[in-house]
Amino acid sequence: MPERNTVSYNAMLSGFLRCGKLSEASRLFEEMPERNVVSWTSMLYGLADAGRICEARRLFEEMPERNVVSWNAMIVGLIRNGDLEDARLVFDKMPVKNVVSWNAMIEGYVENDRIEEARALFEEMEDRNVITWTSMIAGYCRAGEVEEGYFLFQRTPKRNVVSWTAMIGGFTWNGFYEDALLLFLEMKRSSHIIPNAETFISLAYACAGVGFHRLGKQLHAQLIIKGLDHDDYDGRLSKSLTYMYSSFGFMDSAHFIFNKNSNNNIVQSYNCMINGYIRIGQLEKAQNLFDTMPVRDKITWTSMVDGYFSTGNVSQACYLFRNMPDKDAVAWTAMISGHVQNELFDEATYLFSEMQTQGISPLSSTYAILFGAAGAMACLDQGMQFHGMLIKTLSDMDLILDNSLISMYAKCGEIHSAYRIFSHMTSRDLISWNSMIMGFSHHGLANEALKVFEVMLESGTHPNSITFLGVLSACGHAGFISQGWELYNAMSDVYAIQPGLEHYICMIIFWAEQGK
Repeated sequence: MPERNTVSYNAMLSGFLRCGKLSEASRLFEEMPERNVVSWTSMLYGLADAGRICEARRLFEEMPERNVVSWNAMIVGLIRNGDLEDARLVFDKMPVKNVVSWNAMIEGYVENDRIEEARALFEEMEDRNVITWTSMIAGYCRAGEVEEGYFLFQRTPKRNVVSWTAMIGGFTWNGFYEDALLLFLEMKRSSHIIPNAETFISLAYACAGVGFHRLGKQLHAQLIIKGLDHDDYDGRLSKSLTYMYSSFGFMDSAHFIFNKNSNNNIVQSYNCMINGYIRIGQLEKAQNLFDTMPVRDKITWTSMVDGYFSTGNVSQACYLFRNMPDKDAVAWTAMISGHVQNELFDEATYLFSEMQTQGISPLSSTYAILFGAAGAMACLDQGMQFHGMLIKTLSDMDLILDNSLISMYAKCGEIHSAYRIFSHMTSRDLISWNSMIMGFSHHGLANEALKVFEVMLESGTHPNSITFLGVLSACGHAGFISQGWELYNAMSDVYAIQPGLEHYICMIIFWAEQGK
């Protein structure tokens, strides 16, 4: 072999490090007769990548000279090993920073959910590239601030497939499925950018979210044509397609993809298949898959419990629950809900007591289910006991709980208690307004029901068919014939709501009561 020099030593050092042979690289580094900044930086990268961050820091301090790559290697190493504060100290000490330095620090803040600090650096940065903009877009979407993410996306001077995919994914993961699909169409119309596998993963979940099965099939066909189904090295694309077809109830397609990628199937894929079979009523196939799963998680067990309750097979649901190795609040709530669905209210109440005895804190949804049960039985004492427990165990009320309390008190005859809760709500949705209108209507308080309806319209909330059923019933009970007729006409003329059978019956009954 020709005489070795620093370049050949560095090539060997780099080779060892790429193969993960850190011990051999360390020995070679110590034996090198002469080292330059490339040698030191390579070793620094190797130590940091191996998680030996203390040794990497010592090496960094010993370096006779450093360039911007060395400084960046130290910053990235500290960030990857969870030491964001020290990474920032190194960043601030850098004599010269390049775009990689800024991007590394911004990405570190984004990955650690410190979006405001990332934004401060972003604003301070003079020369941004597409990676900078994309990191910030992804960061805001990850923090749930989708509007801010989209604002930055619109300002991005140059977009690539990663930028578009970050925004499409941001919409999808935050539940804005239609926006994700519309943005994809805009990407196709306004640029020559070709979607990648990551784009299709987000689109599959978006299609599932809105139930667009034809579009989902078309997208699947496109990724096959582009050969992207062969690049599914981590199984995430297959998982998204399995989820999509399972959500549609197209279990033959879901099963084909699931079997085709059996080596990459993880517990989430099994859960998608199980839920898909349950959704279309094929509980036997769900059970077969459950029995053959190599690993089950809490979602697997809870899905099967829910599935048996949905078919009225309470004994099998209870059997599975008893054998479930680790029962969390979601599993207990599924049991309580299943008993309520099957009108086994006493058993549901017993389970709630047992849940607390086991030291499991109830969820908001647990209480919402119990309030629904108390309302269905018109059992005020039981409902008030649950309400008292709720006040003791949960500090924050939410919209679902407030709505369930309004409904419970109204059904139990305590309409004034229902209205008191309604009056103190900081925000209301259509369910809140409808619950209060229906409550007043059922108690013969037509003027109060119509007043709530009027305030609802003033708030900008659009009524639906249930709203009109409530106000029409109220008019019928009070004999407000002309007002009832006006509201009935407004359904279709003003609000484009087609009257249903229950609305026709409501009108016939109150006309009959008035001798018309």
